[in-house]
Amino acid sequence: MLTKSFWLKALVPAVFLVFASIAHAKDYEMIEWQALMPAEDLEAILNPPEFIAGIEDGSSEDDLAALENSESEEIARYQQALTSAEVVPAFNGKAIKLPGFIVPLESDDQQRVTEFFIVPYFGACLHLPPPPPNQIIYVKHKEGIQLNSLYDPFWFEGTLDIAMNSNELGTSAYTLMLDNAMPYEE
Repeated sequence: MLTKSFWLKALVPAVFLVFASIAHAKDYEMIEWQALMPAEDLEAILNPPEFIAGIEDGSSEDDLAALENSESEEIARYQQALTSAEVVPAFNGKAIKLPGFIVPLESDDQQRVTEFFIVPYFGACLHLPPPPPNQIIYVKHKEGIQLNSLYDPFWFEGTLDIAMNSNELGTSAYTLMLDNAMPYEE
């Protein structure tokens, strides 16, 4: 017959392990991409100069360079927001979860992506101009991620840091110490 002493000796370590694993689990704050932009940048992008709506996609005016010679303060502020590296300091060291797409920078021998940018929408960084640096997150992940298609969105969990990283595809103002990446599901 099993004694009370036996059960205490068997259960106490098991209960301790459960509580220890719960204590070490991170609580990831789910964020949206616009939270990574300072309020002034977000305001400028959400309220572009009126003439922007009349620019035809792909035309010669559909270029950041077309805005450079303007003397309008509104246009200058809009252009600055489109290339802003300004960050939200409150996110430094914060455990976050956000959805995004992978822009591969490096892969390993098994074709897993080991270095990449996370971006808010498909095609960012592959088409010019790239998103502002405060809308690009750099990741270096030793284990790598199997990416079947650039069209595949993911959920990313990890600790966000403020750190600039540049590559010919873009510049990021944030770096993520990646804990988990899962296929995106709502």
